[in-house]
Amino acid sequence: MSTTLTKPAASTALKTVFIDGEAGTTGLQIRDRLETTEGVRMRSIDPALRKDPEARKALMSEVDVVILCLPDDAAKESVALADSLGAKSPKIIDASTAHRVAPDWTYGFPELAPGQAEAVAKSKRVSNPGCYPTGGIALLRPLIDTGIMAKDHPVTINAVSGYTGGGKSMIEAFDSGKAPSFELYGLKLQHKHAPELVKYSGLTRRPIFVPSVGRFAQGMLVSVPLHLDTLAKKVDGKALEDTLVAHYAGAKWVRVVRASDPDFHAEKLEAEALNNTNKLELRVYANETYGQAVLVAKLDNLGKGASGAAVQNLKLMLGMAG
Repeated sequence: MSTTLTKPAASTALKTVFIDGEAGTTGLQIRDRLETTEGVRMRSIDPALRKDPEARKALMSEVDVVILCLPDDAAKESVALADSLGAKSPKIIDASTAHRVAPDWTYGFPELAPGQAEAVAKSKRVSNPGCYPTGGIALLRPLIDTGIMAKDHPVTINAVSGYTGGGKSMIEAFDSGKAPSFELYGLKLQHKHAPELVKYSGLTRRPIFVPSVGRFAQGMLVSVPLHLDTLAKKVDGKALEDTLVAHYAGAKWVRVVRASDPDFHAEKLEAEALNNTNKLELRVYANETYGQAVLVAKLDNLGKGASGAAVQNLKLMLGMAG
């Protein structure tokens, strides 16, 4: 096994991290972010041993946290390896879908609700949120918590992502020019993010979720259209803004961009402005004449939607400022 240090080894305060699957898109971005993270020492396995269970298990026993950047089945196998270590089992952040709705895992969206950041900090098993659900849940949860939206409200979530969110095959298709400029997908309405959207938004009715992908590498917009007269409480656009502002008061990485803010653009919104950050921006576009609104979340699908969120959760779990 080889070891890569991000900081001098002389410090006794260093925390050790192993990224299982560091060669993938999410793993590489996490590694890049950790290169500049104070107090973290990264451990890497010899590429020739990356599929060797005993070698991975041995390395897991020597680190504080393992971050899984693997397909679901492989992530489950890695968790089983870690669990077999008993008292030497490290903390785990799973970036796959495998444990997102598992009852014994903590959902790694610290801004979800009061106490969620503390729950992440205390947990040994944290599931990193999906990119689309991060936006959808961020918009919906405050409305459901305050009773503005009924839990069984019929919700539609539309979203567009950069193609890096689609994994190796989609990246290759776009990079090679074989993919179309834009396409809808998940049209069987069985997208793997739907259970996560239901559980952590507070909905009891499964939303209609329609994802899409465009010819740009990173960036994401998630939108929720609303007929205001169908909500459980009578609200206008400003009331929706106020609700989001109150929910995310004090949040470091989530910002509600009000219609009165100078960077609120009333007619258009592009997807890439937050690339390479861990920021999440929320906006309310309302037309009071027609009683309609569209809630929009903007984020980097590889930032707050993946690698940025993983590093934020890691810092919380290690007692660092997240």
